Amino acid sequence: MSNPQSAHPAHSEQVKIVRISGRQKELDRLPPPDTRRWVTRRKAQVVTAVRSGLLTFEEACQRYSLSEEEFKSWQTLLEHHGLSGLRATRSQDYRGVDTHGDTRV
Repeated sequence: MSNPQSAHPAHSEQVKIVRISGRQKELDRLPPPDTRRWVTRRKAQVVTAVRSGLLTFEEACQRYSLSEEEFKSWQTLLEHHGLSGLRATRSQDYRGVDTHGDTRV
């Protein structure tokens, strides 16, 4: 006859199963909160996360230490110009500022 205790490992040997929520999995796919180098793809990921409701506008700004103005500019550039609008070198063209910082006429 088998020992019923042998079918179950001792408490100290049990494996803990941790379930990660769907939201947490999606958050884990976003750029890390300490991101400092904002390439086009990362900006688009954050804007998309807000659009889809994964993050609120406030959560995104807080998580990534973004000003409201900076996030809104990403949002507008993505809407009007697509991914290429989020390139740092192109954003001056789309924002109406020349390379010397003067507003274009």
